[in-house]
Amino acid sequence: MALRFWLVWVALLLLGEPGRALPSGTKVSPALSSSSHSIHYFSTAMSEPNQGFTKYIAVGYVDSQLFSHYDSITRRVQPRAPWMEKMMEEEDPEYWERNTQIEQVNEQVFRENLAILKHRYNHSGGFHSLQWMYGCELREDGSKRGHMQDAYDGRDHLALDKETLTWTAADPKAQITKEKWEKTPAFAQTLKAYLEGKCLEELQRFLNYGKERLLRREAPVGKVTRMFLSKGRELLVCQAHGFYPKEIEATWRKGGEIMEQDTFRRSVAPNSDGTYHSWISIEINTGDRDLYRCHIDHAGLMEPLVLAWEAPGGNQTQ
Repeated sequence: MALRFWLVWVALLLLGEPGRALPSGTKVSPALSSSSHSIHYFSTAMSEPNQGFTKYIAVGYVDSQLFSHYDSITRRVQPRAPWMEKMMEEEDPEYWERNTQIEQVNEQVFRENLAILKHRYNHSGGFHSLQWMYGCELREDGSKRGHMQDAYDGRDHLALDKETLTWTAADPKAQITKEKWEKTPAFAQTLKAYLEGKCLEELQRFLNYGKERLLRREAPVGKVTRMFLSKGRELLVCQAHGFYPKEIEATWRKGGEIMEQDTFRRSVAPNSDGTYHSWISIEINTGDRDLYRCHIDHAGLMEPLVLAWEAPGGNQTQ
């Protein structure tokens, strides 16, 4: 979290000044665009009935890997990745103390602003939350993305439109804050500059230090299983697990034809060891089973996996 925001909204729900900037001249390496990479920050305040105080937590992720954590119990920003500790020891020994002070301020600000929103929405009790989410992404094709938005009680509240430098309000209550923020155009301009500049520079630094972990390639292990549905019909499931990075391409093909329209896809999901898993399925006529192949392509493979269902003990790779 080398560039955390002082979220000093106070009663006006307006952001304050950005935190420490990164060294100038850092550029995003084209070599890193061989797969997508991202950095995302989440700050959340939660009020619970009869608890007497509001809980606060702030976390940072690079490529879905947790690297930084702060909460209202420890009240310290702490590293959650060895490469992050090494980077700050070598480049910026005061990093953790400085960002701890920032998060302690943010914690109080979030509590105040959650109270403001509860009043605005006429919510006097129960569980309520305020979450601030922002980050940037360098995609596989070299394109760049950035987002910044907040949510109240798990529902969209406000989101920045970087192209128009305006805010999208999810409901009439959010419109109040939208009008206040848009009276200060420089505010959205500063956020846009961060998302398109400093955020990507920060991502570059993290990838450089954590490259052994973040830029590694682990090939997927594939498997095809089947499930009986009814007489003459069955479900073929193609599983891929243990792969990194996250991007993977899997298709069902019948006689060489890609059956995209008939394929059901599950979103790629993380494993506890930092790798990912996913699966695709297709409903078929039992008599056509031998015509179907699952094709899996991934950066960790020299060539795509081509899998078919085989009876137990058979070789699944064609």
